[in-house]
Amino acid sequence: MVIIWNDLACGDREAAAVLVALNSMFQVVMFAVLGWFYLSVLPGWLGLDQASISTSPWQIAKSVLIFLGIPLLAGYLSRRLGEKVKGRQWYESTFLPKIGPWALYGLLFTIVILFALQGDQIISRPLDVARIALPLLAYFALMWGGGYLLGAALGLGYQRTTTLAFTAAGNNFELAIAVAIATYGAASGQALAGVVGPLIEVPVLVGLVYVSLALRGRFRTTDPTSVPAAGGS
Repeated sequence: MVIIWNDLACGDREAAAVLVALNSMFQVVMFAVLGWFYLSVLPGWLGLDQASISTSPWQIAKSVLIFLGIPLLAGYLSRRLGEKVKGRQWYESTFLPKIGPWALYGLLFTIVILFALQGDQIISRPLDVARIALPLLAYFALMWGGGYLLGAALGLGYQRTTTLAFTAAGNNFELAIAVAIATYGAASGQALAGVVGPLIEVPVLVGLVYVSLALRGRFRTTDPTSVPAAGGS
């Protein structure tokens, strides 16, 4: 989804692909560790009630390896083998356009099923939905705004500043949904939080795409990462 938002905002697609790949590898290694830290360690430091985790960090790590590690490995092998057998031109112009949309189809199917399972809870527990939504709204505002300001301060230019902002704001709800279902079940409160994620992320990031495009004129026209419009003066 990060690459989709990046494309809509006319960001640097190659830079976005690199950052998304690095982020995915980081998650494979650190997702379970950070989950354990935020649920079991940090609340104690802050004087809050510590969550009682009924599952081990290894079970969470196993879910991450299945839902993120396997696709990463499959993508790597498909590129290496596809380019070796058919060549890069065939791989990028024929294979990728055919297989690319299936990722979005799978995500949409998962979200539809989850809404079917969690629809009653979303309607009957508005306060819980609000408690999930408010931190997400703050997260998107802080991460996107911080990424945008950092990119502008570093002089990255519009395209790479936009890429940095949307990469920072992306919360990978796809992985969160997969791990929540595999670890706690499709009818759990954790899965409910995963369902609320897209409800907030999609409209907020669509709005941020328009904000980003509106701010485009504030960057210098000599932006080295920008592609001049055809026929422009």
